[in-house]
Amino acid sequence: MTEPITIAMDLGGTKIKLGLVQGGNILAQAQMDAYSDQGLRGRLPYIKQAIDELLDVERINVVDIAGLGISIPGIVDSRKKKVLSIDKKYGDAPGIDFTSWARASWGLPLILENDARAALVGEWQYGNGQGMENVVLMTLGTGVGTSAVIEGKVLRGSHYQAGILGGHFTVNVFGGRCNCGNMGCVEVESSSWSLEEKVKAQPLYAESKLKGEPKIDFAALFHWAEQKDPLALQMRDECLDVWAACAINLIHAYDPEVLLVGGGIMGSGAYILPYLQEKIHQLAWTPWGKVEVRAASSFDSAALLGAGYLVLHQN
Repeated sequence: MTEPITIAMDLGGTKIKLGLVQGGNILAQAQMDAYSDQGLRGRLPYIKQAIDELLDVERINVVDIAGLGISIPGIVDSRKKKVLSIDKKYGDAPGIDFTSWARASWGLPLILENDARAALVGEWQYGNGQGMENVVLMTLGTGVGTSAVIEGKVLRGSHYQAGILGGHFTVNVFGGRCNCGNMGCVEVESSSWSLEEKVKAQPLYAESKLKGEPKIDFAALFHWAEQKDPLALQMRDECLDVWAACAINLIHAYDPEVLLVGGGIMGSGAYILPYLQEKIHQLAWTPWGKVEVRAASSFDSAALLGAGYLVLHQN
């Protein structure tokens, strides 16, 4: 039997990705700049127009669409289909009635889910988490996102924040203040938004090759570390240890067989994954065996696939 077609949206902080999804396939897709610092409400007409154009090009009638799935950063009440809290992106999202918008735009039912959860669902159903009953995702990018599937169920918790706040595990009680208000979170210690400030605060910065970079990001950091720049080496290794600590905390908290790692930083995955695997084998307390670290297989499309799946399967 052919899977129904769904509309899927992944509202990222930098890019909005849109797709027509059928099972594990994206039939058509488009993307646009997010301008997430300006809110979401003003982007909704453009999103509707782009989706309508995809339907038109693919000659798909909206009556043949099963529903709309939206993936968005933040704490999301997936039952009431409401954004409860969101940090630095789409600040107006908690005031948007997504259900009414979906109904007015296409007459479709809606699911709304946290972006890391949607991405894990996509990987769990169609990617490198397939066949696993217990799997955790860690995404390394602008921030650090996490999510978990435990005993074949997506972990949400009674207040919808279970599993998704791994980027706010405390890994340094003497660390800096995070965007969330806590001290020494994984994100403030090692993520794209905090990296440049941390690098520039180091005594070695004045003599580092990183000083000549127009933008200090992880691509620059890993490049100069390979060239043996002392500061780049120091900061790269500190970041790797923070990510390893986060991974071990996730393993201790959620007991997975597999840890999936994805996100924009994974251009350096050939170095990151073996490092995480070694640290986990050394330090994670798993007397039953060893957790396997895998790259997320289709990370650019995982949240779209996951949002589409959740429209049809309210896991």
